[in-house]
Parts: sequence; structure tokens; C-alpha cells
Amino acid sequence: MTKFPQGRALKYGDNINTDIISPPAYMELPVAEAAAYAMSPIDPDFVKNCRPGAIFVAENNLGSGSSRETAPLTLKQLGITTVIAKSYARIFYRNCINLGILALECQDTDKIAYHDLLTVDYQRGLIRNETKQESYRCDPIPGHIMAIIHCGGLFGYLKQKLAAAATAERRDQDE
Repeated sequence: MTKFPQGRALKYGDNINTDIISPPAYMELPVAEAAAYAMSPIDPDFVKNCRPGAIFVAENNLGSGSSRETAPLTLKQLGITTVIAKSYARIFYRNCINLGILALECQDTDKIAYHDLLTVDYQRGLIRNETKQESYRCDPIPGHIMAIIHCGGLFGYLKQKLAAAATAERRDQDE
């Protein structure tokens, strides 16, 4: 994620839980197959309307329910790299970050409509609604969290850190 994310909003309300995002009936399937059923309990057309770069927007309490990471994995599989909500279940929020999905808190998500075009400036803490020509405040994302996002998630981040440490150690041994 080298530039600020921009995409169409896929907008939902309060209490979108992990069983809605990733229905448990499809948990045994590989993530690529299970993704075909994402959000199907409340929006059977979600996958059809979801395009890579779409921004998932919800109101309060996004990701409550199970702590399974299949819900954010499903969103990532569908090409969603940014999620915006008024509030999150903390484990869902952390799972998003760990999987490389930018998760932002914004108290103005009720002003965002389905398919509004959004640009997210995560450094300054601004979400620009290009459709309505409005801006909304959100919490800026600290550099150490963005480093995880830029590496595609926690595993990529740790892999990069371990490789850098190994290179430094080899350099020190050669001197």
C-alpha cells in the first residue's frame, strides 16, 4: 500500500459480526472458496458487488462474535484492503491489522453511503468522500502499525525484520 487507498464503499450498519462476514457453514472450505459466501446472510449480492480495492464500511461493533480470523481473511481474499467503522470488536480489529488490512475508526460512517467513492489519508487521519465532497476525521495510523500493513500483515513484517537482523548479523561477522 504505497498510496492512499481509494475505493467504493460497501456500507453496512451496526453489529456486523464475524458469522455474517464469514458464515460458519462454509468454515471448512478453503478461504478462496468460502469467500464466495461472504456477507450472504444479509447481502446475497456482496461478492458480486465487491471489487478489489473496495472499502468495507460499517457502523458500531464491527466484527463482534467469534475471534476466528476467517472473517478478515475472507474480506482480504475479496480484495478489501481497508475497513472503516465507528467501533470494532478488538480481536477483529487486531486480526485485520495482523492480516495486512488497514482498519480505521471514524465516528462519521453514518454519512457514508453504499458506493460512495472514498480516499483514505491514514497519515493525517482524514477520509475524503469524493462523491459528496466531504471529509471525515479518523484516528491516524501510527508508523509501526502501517509497517505491518505495508508488509501484508504480521507474518510479512516479522519475516522482513528477521531477514534484516540476519543480514546485520552476517555483516557484523564479516567485519
